[in-house]
Amino acid sequence: MAERWCRVEPLDADRHGADLFAAFTAAPDTRSWTYLPRGPFRDRADCDAWVADCAASADPMFHAVVDPAGGRALGVASYLRISPGAGSIEVGHIHYGPALMRTPAATEAMYLMMRRAFDLGYRRYEWKCDSLNAPSRAAARRLGFSFEGVFRQALVYKGRNRDTAWYSVIDSEWPALRTAFSRWLDPANFDAAGGQRESLSALTAPLLARRG
Repeated sequence: MAERWCRVEPLDADRHGADLFAAFTAAPDTRSWTYLPRGPFRDRADCDAWVADCAASADPMFHAVVDPAGGRALGVASYLRISPGAGSIEVGHIHYGPALMRTPAATEAMYLMMRRAFDLGYRRYEWKCDSLNAPSRAAARRLGFSFEGVFRQALVYKGRNRDTAWYSVIDSEWPALRTAFSRWLDPANFDAAGGQRESLSALTAPLLARRG
Protein backbone atom coordinates (compact mmCIF):
# COMPACT_ATOMS: atom_id res chain seq x y z
CA MET A 1 0.00 0.00 0.00
CA ALA A 2 1.63 3.22 -1.11
CA GLU A 3 0.80 6.80 -1.97
CA ARG A 4 2.69 10.09 -1.70
CA TRP A 5 3.86 10.15 1.90
CA CYS A 6 4.49 6.53 2.96
CA ARG A 7 4.52 2.86 2.08
CA VAL A 8 2.76 0.24 4.23
CA GLU A 9 4.15 -3.26 3.75
CA PRO A 10 4.02 -6.64 5.52
CA LEU A 11 6.30 -6.65 8.53
CA ASP A 12 9.54 -8.55 8.00
CA ALA A 13 11.86 -9.14 10.93
CA ASP A 14 15.07 -9.16 8.88
CA ARG A 15 14.18 -6.16 6.77
CA HIS A 16 12.56 -3.95 9.41
CA GLY A 17 13.96 -4.99 12.79
CA ALA A 18 16.96 -2.67 12.98
CA ASP A 19 14.99 0.29 11.63
CA LEU A 20 12.21 -0.17 14.15
CA PHE A 21 14.56 -0.45 17.11
CA ALA A 22 16.25 2.78 16.02
CA ALA A 23 12.89 4.49 15.46
CA PHE A 24 11.46 3.48 18.82
CA THR A 25 14.56 4.24 20.88
CA ALA A 26 14.70 7.75 19.41
CA ALA A 27 11.81 8.64 21.72
CA PRO A 28 12.86 10.68 24.77
CA ASP A 29 10.93 8.38 27.12
CA THR A 30 8.80 5.21 27.08
CA ARG A 31 5.34 6.69 27.69
CA SER A 32 4.14 5.74 24.20
CA TRP A 33 4.22 2.07 25.26
CA THR A 34 1.90 2.56 28.23
CA TYR A 35 -1.25 1.26 26.59
CA LEU A 36 0.32 -1.44 24.41
CA PRO A 37 0.40 -5.08 25.54
CA ARG A 38 4.20 -5.37 25.17
CA GLY A 39 7.13 -3.01 25.36
CA PRO A 40 9.13 -0.97 26.00
CA PHE A 41 12.14 -3.13 25.20
CA ARG A 42 15.32 -3.33 27.20
CA ASP A 43 17.65 -3.83 24.24
CA ARG A 44 17.88 -4.72 20.55
CA ALA A 45 17.53 -8.47 21.18
CA ASP A 46 14.32 -7.91 23.15
CA CYS A 47 12.90 -5.72 20.39
CA ASP A 48 13.98 -8.16 17.68
CA ALA A 49 12.16 -10.98 19.44
CA TRP A 50 8.99 -8.89 19.53
CA VAL A 51 9.29 -7.94 15.85
CA ALA A 52 9.82 -11.60 14.93
CA ASP A 53 6.72 -12.63 16.88
CA CYS A 54 4.68 -9.88 15.22
CA ALA A 55 5.93 -10.76 11.74
CA ALA A 56 4.95 -14.42 12.25
CA SER A 57 1.41 -13.60 13.38
CA ALA A 58 -1.56 -13.94 11.00
CA ASP A 59 -4.01 -12.17 13.32
CA PRO A 60 -2.89 -9.58 14.30
CA MET A 61 -1.43 -9.11 10.80
CA PHE A 62 1.40 -6.62 11.25
CA HIS A 63 2.66 -4.07 8.76
CA ALA A 64 5.61 -1.68 8.76
CA VAL A 65 5.14 1.98 7.89
CA VAL A 66 8.08 2.90 5.68
CA ASP A 67 9.52 6.24 4.58
CA PRO A 68 9.60 5.88 0.78
CA ALA A 69 12.51 8.32 0.43
CA GLY A 70 14.93 6.63 2.78
CA GLY A 71 13.36 3.17 2.86
CA ARG A 72 13.40 3.09 6.66
CA ALA A 73 10.63 1.52 8.73
CA LEU A 74 9.42 4.15 11.22
CA GLY A 75 6.48 2.39 12.85
CA VAL A 76 4.06 -0.51 12.85
CA ALA A 77 0.32 -1.09 12.65
CA SER A 78 -1.80 -4.19 12.26
CA TYR A 79 -5.10 -5.60 11.15
CA LEU A 80 -6.68 -7.78 13.84
CA ARG A 81 -9.92 -9.48 14.79
CA ILE A 82 -10.18 -10.25 11.09
CA SER A 83 -13.64 -11.65 10.36
CA PRO A 84 -14.41 -11.86 6.62
CA GLY A 85 -17.69 -13.64 7.29
CA ALA A 86 -18.99 -10.75 9.35
CA GLY A 87 -17.23 -8.20 7.16
CA SER A 88 -15.46 -6.77 10.20
CA ILE A 89 -11.79 -5.91 10.74
CA GLU A 90 -9.92 -3.83 13.31
CA VAL A 91 -6.80 -1.67 13.11
CA GLY A 92 -4.56 -1.65 16.15
CA HIS A 93 -1.16 -2.33 17.74
CA ILE A 94 -0.14 1.03 16.28
CA HIS A 95 3.23 2.32 17.38
CA TYR A 96 5.16 5.09 15.66
CA GLY A 97 8.64 6.38 16.29
CA PRO A 98 9.05 10.15 16.83
CA ALA A 99 10.06 10.72 13.19
CA LEU A 100 6.65 9.44 12.06
CA MET A 101 4.42 10.90 14.76
CA ARG A 102 2.17 13.82 13.76
CA THR A 103 3.26 13.76 10.11
CA PRO A 104 1.23 13.42 6.90
CA ALA A 105 2.78 9.95 6.51
CA ALA A 106 1.32 8.86 9.85
CA THR A 107 -2.17 9.84 8.70
CA GLU A 108 -1.70 8.44 5.22
CA ALA A 109 -0.75 5.04 6.67
CA MET A 110 -4.08 4.91 8.49
CA TYR A 111 -5.90 6.02 5.35
CA LEU A 112 -4.19 3.34 3.25
CA MET A 113 -5.07 0.58 5.69
CA MET A 114 -8.68 1.75 5.93
CA ARG A 115 -8.95 2.02 2.14
CA ARG A 116 -7.60 -1.50 1.66
CA ALA A 117 -10.17 -2.91 4.08
CA PHE A 118 -13.13 -1.29 2.35
CA ASP A 119 -11.74 -2.10 -1.10
CA LEU A 120 -11.68 -5.76 -0.01
CA GLY A 121 -15.36 -5.58 0.86
CA TYR A 122 -15.29 -5.24 4.63
CA ARG A 123 -18.39 -3.54 6.05
CA ARG A 124 -17.00 -2.45 9.40
CA TYR A 125 -13.61 -1.03 10.38
CA GLU A 126 -12.91 -0.89 14.11
CA TRP A 127 -10.65 1.05 16.47
CA LYS A 128 -10.39 0.09 20.15
CA CYS A 129 -8.27 1.49 22.94
CA ASP A 130 -7.98 1.80 26.69
CA SER A 131 -10.62 4.29 27.79
CA LEU A 132 -7.87 6.17 29.66
CA ASN A 133 -5.83 6.62 26.48
CA ALA A 134 -6.84 10.17 25.59
CA PRO A 135 -4.44 10.54 22.62
CA SER A 136 -5.78 7.35 21.02
CA ARG A 137 -9.37 8.45 21.50
CA ALA A 138 -8.59 11.82 19.94
CA ALA A 139 -6.87 10.07 17.03
CA ALA A 140 -9.91 7.88 16.44
CA ARG A 141 -12.18 10.91 16.20
CA ARG A 142 -9.74 12.76 13.96
CA LEU A 143 -9.57 9.76 11.61
CA GLY A 144 -13.36 9.63 11.33
CA PHE A 145 -14.20 6.79 13.72
CA SER A 146 -17.52 7.16 15.52
CA PHE A 147 -17.74 6.32 19.23
CA GLU A 148 -19.82 3.26 20.16
CA GLY A 149 -19.34 2.91 23.90
CA VAL A 150 -17.07 1.50 26.62
CA PHE A 151 -16.75 -2.17 27.54
CA ARG A 152 -16.02 -2.13 31.27
CA GLN A 153 -13.31 -4.42 32.69
CA ALA A 154 -12.75 -5.87 29.25
CA LEU A 155 -9.09 -6.87 29.68
CA VAL A 156 -6.20 -7.13 32.11
CA TYR A 157 -2.78 -6.23 30.70
CA LYS A 158 0.51 -5.22 32.26
CA GLY A 159 -1.11 -5.97 35.61
CA ARG A 160 -3.96 -3.47 35.35
CA ASN A 161 -7.56 -3.28 34.24
CA ARG A 162 -8.60 -1.98 30.85
CA ASP A 163 -12.01 -0.53 30.10
CA THR A 164 -12.11 -0.55 26.30
CA ALA A 165 -13.50 2.33 24.24
CA TRP A 166 -14.96 1.18 20.90
CA TYR A 167 -15.03 3.19 17.66
CA SER A 168 -15.90 2.25 14.09
CA VAL A 169 -16.33 3.36 10.50
CA ILE A 170 -18.91 1.48 8.42
CA ASP A 171 -19.01 1.08 4.68
CA SER A 172 -21.80 3.60 4.08
CA GLU A 173 -19.62 6.26 5.76
CA TRP A 174 -16.50 5.46 3.80
CA PRO A 175 -17.10 7.47 0.55
CA ALA A 176 -17.43 10.78 2.40
CA LEU A 177 -14.53 9.92 4.69
CA ARG A 178 -12.35 8.96 1.74
CA THR A 179 -13.02 12.37 0.21
CA ALA A 180 -12.02 14.03 3.49
CA PHE A 181 -8.73 12.11 3.60
CA SER A 182 -7.96 12.92 -0.03
CA ARG A 183 -8.61 16.60 0.59
CA TRP A 184 -6.39 16.69 3.67
CA LEU A 185 -3.54 14.68 2.13
CA ASP A 186 -3.43 16.82 -1.00
CA PRO A 187 -0.05 18.65 -1.09
CA ALA A 188 -1.98 21.89 -1.68
CA ASN A 189 -3.28 21.56 1.90
CA PHE A 190 0.23 22.19 3.26
CA ASP A 191 2.16 25.45 3.22
CA ALA A 192 5.85 25.85 2.46
CA ALA A 193 6.76 25.10 6.08
CA GLY A 194 4.66 21.91 6.08
CA GLY A 195 1.83 23.37 8.14
CA GLN A 196 -1.69 22.23 7.35
CA ARG A 197 -4.08 24.79 5.91
CA GLU A 198 -7.18 22.81 6.89
CA SER A 199 -7.23 20.26 9.71
CA LEU A 200 -8.40 16.71 9.22
CA SER A 201 -10.55 17.03 12.34
CA ALA A 202 -12.47 19.87 10.72
CA LEU A 203 -13.16 17.66 7.72
CA THR A 204 -14.14 14.54 9.65
CA ALA A 205 -16.10 16.03 12.57
CA PRO A 206 -19.30 16.52 10.53
CA LEU A 207 -19.13 12.86 9.48
CA LEU A 208 -19.09 11.36 12.99
CA ALA A 209 -22.24 9.55 14.03
CA ARG A 210 -21.22 10.02 17.66
CA ARG A 211 -18.24 11.58 19.42
CA GLY A 212 -16.64 10.09 22.48
